[in-house]
Amino acid sequence: MTHDMLVFLLFVVLLLGLAWPLGAYMARVFSGEKTPFDRLFRPLERTVYRLGGIDETQETDWKTYSLQLMIFNIAGAIAVYILQVLQQYLPFNPEQLANVEPWHLALNTAVSFMTNTNWQAYGGESTMSYFTQMLALTVQNFLSAATGLAVAVALIRGLVRKSTTRIGNYWVDMTRSVIWVLLPLSILFSIILVGQGVLQNLSPYVTVQTLEGVKQTLAMGPVASQEAIKMLGTNGGGFFNANSAHPFENPTALTNFLQMLSIFLIPAATVLMFGRMSGNQRQGYAIVSAMLLLFTLMFAGTYTSERYGNPLVQELGVSGFSSLEGKEVRFGIGGSSLFATVTTAASCGAVNAMHDSLTPLGGLFPMLQMMLGEVVFGGVGAGFYGIMLYVFITVFIVGLMVGRTPEYIGKKIEAREMKMASLAILIPSAVILLGAAAAVVTEVGQAGILNNGPHGLSEVLYAFASGAANNGSAFAGLTVNTVFYDLLLAVAMLIGRFGVILPVLAIAGSMARKKTSPVGPGTFTTTGGLFVVLLSGVVLIIGALTFLPSLALGPVLEQLLLYGGVVF
Repeated sequence: MTHDMLVFLLFVVLLLGLAWPLGAYMARVFSGEKTPFDRLFRPLERTVYRLGGIDETQETDWKTYSLQLMIFNIAGAIAVYILQVLQQYLPFNPEQLANVEPWHLALNTAVSFMTNTNWQAYGGESTMSYFTQMLALTVQNFLSAATGLAVAVALIRGLVRKSTTRIGNYWVDMTRSVIWVLLPLSILFSIILVGQGVLQNLSPYVTVQTLEGVKQTLAMGPVASQEAIKMLGTNGGGFFNANSAHPFENPTALTNFLQMLSIFLIPAATVLMFGRMSGNQRQGYAIVSAMLLLFTLMFAGTYTSERYGNPLVQELGVSGFSSLEGKEVRFGIGGSSLFATVTTAASCGAVNAMHDSLTPLGGLFPMLQMMLGEVVFGGVGAGFYGIMLYVFITVFIVGLMVGRTPEYIGKKIEAREMKMASLAILIPSAVILLGAAAAVVTEVGQAGILNNGPHGLSEVLYAFASGAANNGSAFAGLTVNTVFYDLLLAVAMLIGRFGVILPVLAIAGSMARKKTSPVGPGTFTTTGGLFVVLLSGVVLIIGALTFLPSLALGPVLEQLLLYGGVVF
């Protein structure tokens, strides 16, 4: 246990130590200030603008920004779909893999990678060619993460600017996100992963003879290059079906630690970037503190449950940990619990253990983090604008309590902002509950549920929480490659992504038009410990009120029945 706690503390210290300078660098990038890499990146950036016919000096209002974002993302999904259904005719396919079929699987995958969800209803090494993995999936890993970061930057501009309708240029924000942030970090991380033993080649699959004397086919491929952006972009889609539990994707304890660190790196840096761009770094520190508080509580819940283990196994007199099923022994309870908490706190979805094998309460906390909207650091960009929705609600509640118009960094939070914030929180929640309800009350939905009782309900809830929160991890135990689940989960991903982004951009446009008010004696301080506690409490209370009944019928009931000797 001591070792696990030291790893957790080291993780937090290194995260903050790396996120602080990265946040400062990102603030300079998106503010148009000089950076040490101007000579390297500016020529490449200008080339992109010339090829795309983009005027980098032309900014837009939130409606035009939203339209450009939607057009680009829809085009990306169409491109991914076409590449999948023409796969067998394209190069870099040494195993001669067929076109991705059926059509609804290709559609689900295209929507999944476009929305930064990376839900996988297929086995990567047996379904996708190298060409599809590189040109379709890896490219979308960059572009979907860049889209989230662009929205976060647009919201920051809306908060810090005044008396204007302009919140930026989507094409510029997206291009800068890729060239100045995602691409250099991914190249560096890819090199580190290759040095640790992660595959990076275009070789045909290799057939070997095992010690038992049977033949086994080992999948090859350009893994490290996809693994890097999979983590840094909080995407999560694995090159292999086993994802980060596969030794070719995650071979050592060091790669396991670095992959967890990379998931949180940009989300944490984005919050700190906000502090710098707002002119008050303490604003960023306060939000990061609330995120760390929530993350610590969630990790403690998962780790404690997994360490306590399965009481039925303990009754058999088994020594040692009793909940190692579905976990890599090389990562153990601590490494698996921390990874599960990190990947569901962010909208990543990469896994190094089978979440379906977690104890009932051990699986509850990762599920709850997704249900809360991935605001505990969250995805690239998405974590920032997700937590800001709760910030607006928190200051609004405080304003009602003291009888004063709510304000945040000098701008009034009024009816329009509250309506948009409420919509952005309620829409994904409704998608989760309605989608799960449709699955459990229809024959076609029930046909895919492989486990009975509350565990089966947990699997369905987890799937729709993962889709609507754009996470992409799965409980498993659910046959999802069917018309019903492929299409319904695709709809959940789309609504979960753009049902939040569009209200957030509307808030950015509304806030940008406002003037700032001077700080007065009645102004609520949003940089202190009280605000951190209140913000954390609002996040938990809203999540509890929304999802407590469904969680009580799923993982909570299963845990109680487990004590009585009933398993599913």
